[in-house]
Amino acid sequence: MRVVFMGTPSFALPSLDALIAAHEVVTVYTQPDRPSGRGRTPVPSPVKRLATAHGIPVHQPVTLREPAEVEYLKRLVPDVVCVAAYGLILPPEILAVPRFGCINVHASLLPRYRGAAPVHRAILAGDERTGVSIMRMEEGLDTGPYARQDAMGLDDLTVDEATEHLAELGAGALLSVLDAVATGAVEWVAQDESAATYAEKVSKEDVALRPGLTVAEALRRIRASSRSASSRACVDGRNITLVRGSSVIPGPPPGTAAVTRDALVLGFADGGVSVDEIRPEGKTCMDGACFARGARLADMVTWEPCS
Repeated sequence: MRVVFMGTPSFALPSLDALIAAHEVVTVYTQPDRPSGRGRTPVPSPVKRLATAHGIPVHQPVTLREPAEVEYLKRLVPDVVCVAAYGLILPPEILAVPRFGCINVHASLLPRYRGAAPVHRAILAGDERTGVSIMRMEEGLDTGPYARQDAMGLDDLTVDEATEHLAELGAGALLSVLDAVATGAVEWVAQDESAATYAEKVSKEDVALRPGLTVAEALRRIRASSRSASSRACVDGRNITLVRGSSVIPGPPPGTAAVTRDALVLGFADGGVSVDEIRPEGKTCMDGACFARGARLADMVTWEPCS
């Protein structure tokens, strides 16, 4: 089939790779290059880099709502538009262009967690599993029917680890659905609106660490944190970002931190969290115990939320 692909971050790469191998990808849409680093140099998205490496034309509109964008897509004559974490809303005029419609790879088991941050929200809620849905897009936010859902366990995966697994899962599921679409064997299942939930973008407050949290809550927040919204603590006046942690029962009193040669443990409401990996301000990730030794902390210090 003639495919137009729309995607931006690394989550979209396995789907684009799979499509390149199995179909004719005529054009790739991705977000405009964004300034990054100290020099604020425009940096292409992961999807743009992959498309360029394969010699596929790249289109980077700021919006799809202009009439010229509808005409541009029509000239490509796509059989289907495949979408994975693109980041722009597709208006009805765009959705109507491809003869087989626009098909989205969504990182949740719809109708649960429609919206921007399904993986983060699944982890924060303590869900034991999540998955991907291959859905036909319509005007509503992730409201369209799905043709396939594949589930996976979350275990103790971080949001980055879970997203990577889901990306691979979604790529295989997408190819399967496209095969069914091409042969006319696809079956679309309407979502149960009564079971719908929404996954709003995660804020710093959503993953903030506070002494009054339980250990389970704190560990979920650490697993769900990212560079844009990270779990942070101020330990003896030093701000750190927690990247990975584990449970320690019993732990030090809430708001205190126990320091030994082998561990840095923060006290929460019902136990402690061992700081297994951290990212100090302005530095790369490191072992929590190494940080404690290098910072020359006392055996017992206090910690509090970052201001």
